[in-house]
Amino acid sequence: MRYDRQLLLLGAKRNSVLELAEVQAYGQDSYGNADYVSLYGLRPAEWYAKGIRLLGRTAVECTRDALADRIGRDAASVARSWVSGGRHLLIDPFAGSGNTLYWLAWHLSVAGGVGFELDPGVFALTKKNLAALALPIDVLNIDYASALSRVLPAAGQLVVAFIAPPWGDALDPASGLDLRRTYPPIPEITERLIQHFAENPMLFVVQVHETVNRASLSELATQFDWSDLRIYDLLAPGANHGALLATRRWRPTTDDAAT
Repeated sequence: MRYDRQLLLLGAKRNSVLELAEVQAYGQDSYGNADYVSLYGLRPAEWYAKGIRLLGRTAVECTRDALADRIGRDAASVARSWVSGGRHLLIDPFAGSGNTLYWLAWHLSVAGGVGFELDPGVFALTKKNLAALALPIDVLNIDYASALSRVLPAAGQLVVAFIAPPWGDALDPASGLDLRRTYPPIPEITERLIQHFAENPMLFVVQVHETVNRASLSELATQFDWSDLRIYDLLAPGANHGALLATRRWRPTTDDAAT
């Protein structure tokens, strides 16, 4: 049996809790690296020994350490331009494993991190995993749109939002990742957050693919005051992910925003 995206995300293993050997088989079969699914700063054997467990779908959908670390570093480089003082508010409307929240919180000066995960199976394991590692991240089993009323930033506080909804069939082999076809569409999410946090400066960190559909990217960029696309060369050409860093109600300085 080949442990690949089809089996873990769309096949029989989608909602199964994976054994360590299966996690390593996915990394080896798909990327030639048994430690591919490294999370929370730990290799699979290390996090598994601490009681961390993943569903098949989460092993595929999670933002692994190598990528989440790079995203966190770049987000921090932009956030340094916001010089109002105080600590930032960090949110993730589609938390999944919570690993990107972990790395963003690690690199940013944050007052707290909160993620929302609607899927009950993913939520239960993520809540247990974060507790096992005693990480200062709160994950709630609720739809992000319903939960926004609970998120109350201080006046002038920078709100950092990581946006990575399920892609589903939004990644087309020919035209690339269409940001308008994720579940829900990314422009819908960002507009909702812009309206909800109408009194606060915002930094958006949108996970993308290197083959992102340029029309959808241009359409999304019209919502922001500044944006910059970063692609991370961590895998073979055509398989890499990246991040669109974007701000609303402020613009970073060129020096601080540079990688």
